[in-house]
Amino acid sequence: MRMWERLSPGSVANQVKLQIMQAIESGRYSPGDRLPPEREFAELLGVSRPTVREAIGALKGRGVLLVVHGRGVFIAEPETARELREALATQRHSISELFAMREVLEVPAAGWAAERQDTAALQRVSDVLESMVEAAEQVPRDFDRLQQLDADFHLAIVEAAGNKFLQQTLGVLQQILHQGMQTTLMVPGRVEMAREDHQRILDALLAGDAEAARQATLHHVHSARSTAMQRLAERAQATGTARPG
Repeated sequence: MRMWERLSPGSVANQVKLQIMQAIESGRYSPGDRLPPEREFAELLGVSRPTVREAIGALKGRGVLLVVHGRGVFIAEPETARELREALATQRHSISELFAMREVLEVPAAGWAAERQDTAALQRVSDVLESMVEAAEQVPRDFDRLQQLDADFHLAIVEAAGNKFLQQTLGVLQQILHQGMQTTLMVPGRVEMAREDHQRILDALLAGDAEAARQATLHHVHSARSTAMQRLAERAQATGTARPG
């Protein structure tokens, strides 16, 4: 399948915009990817360079494309994702809010993944869980690796769900997961609890049971949130500070 289709004579910039949007929405182009150089792009589409320039300018104005002088034209990160990333970077969200967002994103994603039954994607979920089990058995435990594998497990489910919006916000979800895992995994017994939760989620996914997948994910997020809040409360008590939101 060709990446770009030549346009017929008389085609206008709107058709160029449409092709670019279709490339993004289909997942062929992701935030950070660079479009072909202007001359090459015009030749691929069979249109003039001014037409390509007009289409790019329009999409730049909508925040879809980012033009970096001297480097090229890039797919921009969605505004909602960018705002979330900035908020996370400045720690404007509490741990409680982060887990609430995990629930909003991950619970439906698990259901969609179970319904979709993408064999290759579900195998990826299974492979990550196997790596987690192996990492958990190592002595001493590498909590940085466990944290990364934990996040990878949930991200693999999001990818298996096939939802374009969630895939576009994977970078933000990665940050949300990173903060959540960091708060919980070092609590004694949490790694074992998470492993059991993950196995229940995977079993439901492989069985194609969307409701069971959603419930198992919901239980897991609630359990992780409870552990995180307990750990924060203990820290606050030890330092004599108020419990964070």
